[in-house]
Amino acid sequence: MNNFLVFSGTATQYLAEKICNSLGVPQGKINITRFADGEFSVSYEESIRGRDVFLVQSTFPNSDNLMELLLMIDAAKRASARTINAVIPYFGWARQDRKDKPRVAIGAKLVADMLSVAGVNRVITMDLHADQEQGFFNVPVDHLYASSVLLPYIESLHLENLVIATPDVGGSKRASAYSKFFGCPLVLCNKTRPRPNQVGTMQIIGDVTNADVVLVDDMVDTAGTITKAADLMIENGARSVRAIASHCVMSGAASERVQNSQLEEIVFTDSIPYSNRSAKVKQISIADLIAETIRRVEDNESISSQYLI
Repeated sequence: MNNFLVFSGTATQYLAEKICNSLGVPQGKINITRFADGEFSVSYEESIRGRDVFLVQSTFPNSDNLMELLLMIDAAKRASARTINAVIPYFGWARQDRKDKPRVAIGAKLVADMLSVAGVNRVITMDLHADQEQGFFNVPVDHLYASSVLLPYIESLHLENLVIATPDVGGSKRASAYSKFFGCPLVLCNKTRPRPNQVGTMQIIGDVTNADVVLVDDMVDTAGTITKAADLMIENGARSVRAIASHCVMSGAASERVQNSQLEEIVFTDSIPYSNRSAKVKQISIADLIAETIRRVEDNESISSQYLI
């Protein structure tokens, strides 16, 4: 356990501090110098020769976060680190995982290739938009699940008539796993989306009468889908509606939409920082989960044994 170092990029400093506290190790010293034109450089302020380095950085917009991680990987490679492990709690560009229309890029594959070319040896990430994106990488991927921290939270609510729901059919696999874990009914929402970040029509498939509904998703961006689903659940007789999601993207007017919706609360992990602009938004830390994963990687222990589902 003393042959590794944990470093953090600028955007995920808050999480790296918690991870290091959980591991009981000091955070590695790194300097990121920014120039007047927006360019920046990365340098390690201590020797990493022959060490296992874990670089904590979510790649949410803007693209500086991804570029910062790439430079950290390259600098570690040139400084003769033994292994370079990218810890990416939120893997940006993951929604671009296929050609859904002609003449578009597959952004998730491109980012995976960039990380590989930079010199990464392992990727630790959480709740990719699509599980098959692990196949975009030519290095080992430890795919963590936010359910490890979200399921205990749902249990702590002691909801009388729990129903798990998904705001769109694409998330049915994840919602079904939650439903089976709790042994409760599953409800789906079928929606049409005329263009990205805009919801057209939505219908409920299932019964939510007098139910305590928990909507499950991987991320919330504009909050248009999740709030529309919550309002629809109440209209169809639900007693209460909450939402849980792994990644707190919350772009634009998302906080205002959540605040003005029928949602009692929406719970995220802290894979992405959030300034708590809505009283209905709560974040649960994944620091202990990631710290335990780092420890298991170093000790060559099973990662999957810590999953609940």
